[in-house]
Amino acid sequence: MRDYEEVSAFLGEWGRFQRLVFFLLSASIVPNGFNGLSIVFLAGTPAHRCAVPRGANLSGEWLNASIPLELRGGREEPSRCRRYRLAALANFSALGLRPGSDVELGELEQEPCLDGWEYSRDVYRSTIVTEWNLVCDNDWKGPLSTSLFFVGVLLGSFISGQLSDKFGRKNVLFATMAMQTGFSFIQVFSTSWEMFSVLFLLVGMGQISNYVAAFVLGTEILGKSIRVLFCTLGVCIFYAFGYMLLPLFAYFIRDWRMLLLALTLPGLLCIPLWWVIPESPRWLISQGRFQEAEDILRKAAKINGITPPDVILDPSELQDVDSQKQQTYTILDLMKTRNILTITIMSVILWMIISVGYFGLSLDTPNLHGDVYLNCFLSAVIEVPAYIISWLLLRNLPRRYSMAAALFLGGCVLLFIQLVPSQFRAISILLVMMGKFGITSAFSMVYVYTAELYPTVVRNMGVGASSMASRLGSILSPYFVYLGAYDRFLPYILMGSLTVLSGILTLFLPESYGMPLPDTIEQMLLVKGLEYRPASTRNSKDEEENPEIFKSTAF
Repeated sequence: MRDYEEVSAFLGEWGRFQRLVFFLLSASIVPNGFNGLSIVFLAGTPAHRCAVPRGANLSGEWLNASIPLELRGGREEPSRCRRYRLAALANFSALGLRPGSDVELGELEQEPCLDGWEYSRDVYRSTIVTEWNLVCDNDWKGPLSTSLFFVGVLLGSFISGQLSDKFGRKNVLFATMAMQTGFSFIQVFSTSWEMFSVLFLLVGMGQISNYVAAFVLGTEILGKSIRVLFCTLGVCIFYAFGYMLLPLFAYFIRDWRMLLLALTLPGLLCIPLWWVIPESPRWLISQGRFQEAEDILRKAAKINGITPPDVILDPSELQDVDSQKQQTYTILDLMKTRNILTITIMSVILWMIISVGYFGLSLDTPNLHGDVYLNCFLSAVIEVPAYIISWLLLRNLPRRYSMAAALFLGGCVLLFIQLVPSQFRAISILLVMMGKFGITSAFSMVYVYTAELYPTVVRNMGVGASSMASRLGSILSPYFVYLGAYDRFLPYILMGSLTVLSGILTLFLPESYGMPLPDTIEQMLLVKGLEYRPASTRNSKDEEENPEIFKSTAF
């Protein structure tokens, strides 16, 4: 019997066909980079204060004094949610009394913003916040919109794998691209916050589903030596490139509807890819569609300038590996023994904390000192060296210490931010970017590390359960940012403390670098810390290149 790797070996590793698939699938990830974090600008909150209607009959002095001052960030600024009662001010103005000298402002009665708000247009021309007044008593709606997007990501994670297994990688990839682009386009015409948020949830479902489909399609088509590069660098760096484009779009388009339209239209550029990107031959073989798989391999050989063998696929020589596994495993097997239960609990905690840190810092860029567009761009750029460093660490150093070092770096610099004097704003931004660098590196490494800790029979389930915890962390992350309204440093203190604790937790995990991977739960139980394995077990670097490991690895 021959497996697919043997059958397709004649194509080579890095021919024109493989390069085409590598770059086109990576390019299909670019819209995910700017759509996923577009809420940073769509829901930007500009400076605002209570509106005073023109018919309030106030003199110029009383109009200027109508908003009480409050201490914010060490400075006195006009209140965002309160004003002095206008009826009283109108009486004082009619009597010719002057604010401050004749009337003590601190003793006046206050009222909420009954006539709406005035918004600064210095940064944004319009956002969903200014459109539907998502401030003061309604300021919880902005973070909820973001959380609903990540709820959509969670739901999409559940269904994308089953859909691509049933209908094919390529079909699901383009169907979910259409879903993301279509619902994002409808979002442009939202008439209420509720409509916008429901559509945003559906966009989230489409976004993660096409990400996973592209990820799996790439791992199944590309050869062993290119597969790890595609999983760790290709997909991630193209995602970061899309993220970099977001602040550039937003800088030139300050209206949220036009910005959303501009971010949606690039999805149409993916339509021609339908005629270029092939279906996964592995999936076709698993469905018994041998002729279609052979046609794709012959076309690939032609593109690479290689003469294929007369017979490529002989059904009698091919067997689905999964059909040989008699025993079925369930999610309960992740709790079968104390050892695997401990690893599962630690992995879930790790993934959730890392996700909170990554998305929390990404969503917090508008609250940093300085230009919001530049800060967002820096937050995207810092991901590129983070992915490259994590790839090098995975190739050359132990997992446990590499992960812990990245988490300690990310957590400690976030804790130091509160110690920086307010006049050194550039240092604060530098520390935030260093924190983002550390957490992004850890996020990239945790996929491979987790996959290496679980035995083959439950590897996908283990990574899937951890990935689900990551989605829960992303759902919570907007509310960590929201806490900054009460104390500017509170989000950094919480995220920094949790990240440092997760770094300590990592040190208690078994070391998997250079170790053969376990194939069964029994093998995992036999040796404490995964330190000893039968010599016949495959080397971990070979196992890393197995697409099963990366099947669930999507941000």
